[in-house]
Amino acid sequence: MNDLMEKIVSLCKRRGFVYPSSEIYGGFANIYDFGPLGVELKNNLKKAWWEEMIKNHKDIVGLDAAILMNPRVWKASGHLSAGFADELLECKDCRKRFKLDEIKEDKCPECGGKLSEPRKFNLMIKTFIGPVENEAAVAYLRPETCQGIYVNFLNVINSMRLKIPFGMAQIGKAFRNEINPKSFIFRTREFEQMEMQWFCRPNEADKYFDYWKEERLKWYQKLGISKENLRVSEAPKEKRAHYAKRQIDIEYHFPFGWGEIEGIHNRGDWDLKNHSKYSGKDLSYTEEGGDKYYPHVIETSVGVERSLFAFLSEAYQEVEGGRTTTTESAKEVEVLLKLPKSLAPIKVAVLPLVKNKPEIIKKAKEVYQLLNPHFMCQYDEVGSIGRRYRRMDEIGVIVSATCDFQTLEENTITLRERDSMKQIRVEISKLQEIIQKILDGEEFLKLGEIVK
Repeated sequence: MNDLMEKIVSLCKRRGFVYPSSEIYGGFANIYDFGPLGVELKNNLKKAWWEEMIKNHKDIVGLDAAILMNPRVWKASGHLSAGFADELLECKDCRKRFKLDEIKEDKCPECGGKLSEPRKFNLMIKTFIGPVENEAAVAYLRPETCQGIYVNFLNVINSMRLKIPFGMAQIGKAFRNEINPKSFIFRTREFEQMEMQWFCRPNEADKYFDYWKEERLKWYQKLGISKENLRVSEAPKEKRAHYAKRQIDIEYHFPFGWGEIEGIHNRGDWDLKNHSKYSGKDLSYTEEGGDKYYPHVIETSVGVERSLFAFLSEAYQEVEGGRTTTTESAKEVEVLLKLPKSLAPIKVAVLPLVKNKPEIIKKAKEVYQLLNPHFMCQYDEVGSIGRRYRRMDEIGVIVSATCDFQTLEENTITLRERDSMKQIRVEISKLQEIIQKILDGEEFLKLGEIVK
């Protein structure tokens, strides 16, 4: 793990973004829990994606399918065949396991020992439904969310009276028994996906594939990911998923190197045709003119944890010499988490200038109560004001509201912007309105009296 990676992982645990799951028992299988700030960031990310898909595209509807499904679904989808498997190698000395495509030389990358012959390893996680654990009770934790969309194709198209082309979007958990989970939250056995399946006429699939590729790239850039840290990698035919007529990965340049954060696939008519075959239900579509066909599917599939990791990596900055004006931090390296306004877990910090003045503490708590119903807020009175500004910068708080002696005299408050550290003075009666304008992107220094 490189230095930057270690710093991000440390920040995530120290500030309540991500914890190792079951840590008091030594952790478990590269699975992670999201702490108070992590769950807010995650929810904001999912909200941004959901609004992009549902609000900004009138022909996309939402779905929330079950995690457990009839096992025949996975036979129809191909997940129970050898196609949904990795090739596993095991070191005969250190007993560590690796995916075949991770091995560059004919020896263990950890200890240099001799490797076993590759063998197929299915990624499905098996469970049982009912009181008896036998073959008739076998079920699987879903390895992807999209199959719930395909099996609900008729339900949705009939109940919502939809016409081709249209999309179905959902966010949900998926599970894969990865051979070698690694790189923090980049590859784990339990994860979330944000997937949209776009159903279209066969002769329009190529057009929509290109359209959705551009739309998804624009979304990341709109949320602050630089062009330099994004690239598109097209899979050659021999490396595509078995269903894919065309497949590209949107990759981000993580601290450990380039890694996929989203896949865009032209799945053709494979899914609806196979579910028709295995279920006995006709999942074809009939046009008003009488033409009947299986719609082709363009899929956009985002890893929630992977994209969250990308946004954290993009936002993480270190400033030498300090950002606060206090002498105690002037020689220290300070961390700035420059998250976009829509994703930042805490929008407003309310800070009393000092904690030994009860009247200032009382006023600050009143301001917190005023703002808390409208924004995700945090109240902090521990340590010097410089240290508290620094803590807020480190977790990406957009604006800090400081109550001071002038607050008691004029009923005004100092607002400090995270990125510029500029300060303005505003009336408490206008505070909610002004903070909302800041979050909406209005120019900070035009919203109040500039503090010199």
